[in-house]
Amino acid sequence: MNDQFRQKYVIEDSNMFSIQYISRTGFCSMKRPHEHPFFELYYLLNGERVYFLNGKVFTVKKGDLMIIKPHDLHSTASSDKLRFERILLSFSPAFVERGNPHIGELLKGGCSRLIKIPLKDQTEIERLLHQMLEECETQADYYTSLVRSLMNELLIRMYRIEQSLQGQESHEYEHPMHQKVTDIAQYINSNYDQKITLEQVAKQFYISPSYLSRIFTRLTGFHFREYLQVVRIKEAQKLLVNSRNSVQLISEQAGFEHIAHFNKTFKKIVGTTPLHYRKRHA
Repeated sequence: MNDQFRQKYVIEDSNMFSIQYISRTGFCSMKRPHEHPFFELYYLLNGERVYFLNGKVFTVKKGDLMIIKPHDLHSTASSDKLRFERILLSFSPAFVERGNPHIGELLKGGCSRLIKIPLKDQTEIERLLHQMLEECETQADYYTSLVRSLMNELLIRMYRIEQSLQGQESHEYEHPMHQKVTDIAQYINSNYDQKITLEQVAKQFYISPSYLSRIFTRLTGFHFREYLQVVRIKEAQKLLVNSRNSVQLISEQAGFEHIAHFNKTFKKIVGTTPLHYRKRHA
């Protein structure tokens, strides 16, 4: 096993800009799905990974680029092909806009997504990523300015590639269960305010509860009930900020039967009480 975990390079702080190369063999997955306040670009140089992003399962292959927008929930896990090689890059809009305020326009709109970089463009995308790694490693004079310039070029090339791919279907399922787990996650996202149980959903989607529990956890990083709670709490967060409804009513709108359970779950997931969260984001 020739795993390579190269240093994670940071400019200013990890919320502003960071980049890291990893090559790994063997099964591995994130311990927990997570979100963060910055953009993330995940480029797969070789191998294959399973990505769970906003309720969808993606099979990421060589030359694929995942764009994750701030605060979108995501996780990665191994596919049947256990070797992979990737570059992970994170940045804030402030980093790329410094000296070029118009570049931020490329970050507006759209959603987190998979871009299948055409073969003819992969060499140039990889050159930019490797050059950023090299600049961060050597830290020659004015390297931060050059990294920022390379980031701007990368974003422009990504934009042009997406424009050229408009109208083409980029999402495909490698395994029937990827489609089924996506459908189940989307069902939860649409019906979180209803009473939902593992057994009921398993019956509705023609799958045994035990197998659904195992495959859902493997592909998403969540236990079934845990994902349902996260979806409900994220909806409650939106309602707390964007409405003047009482906490009691919001807990019911988010699918909780008891206010005490809602308060306990909210604090466990968010780290604070609903009322404190509302005041902080008013």
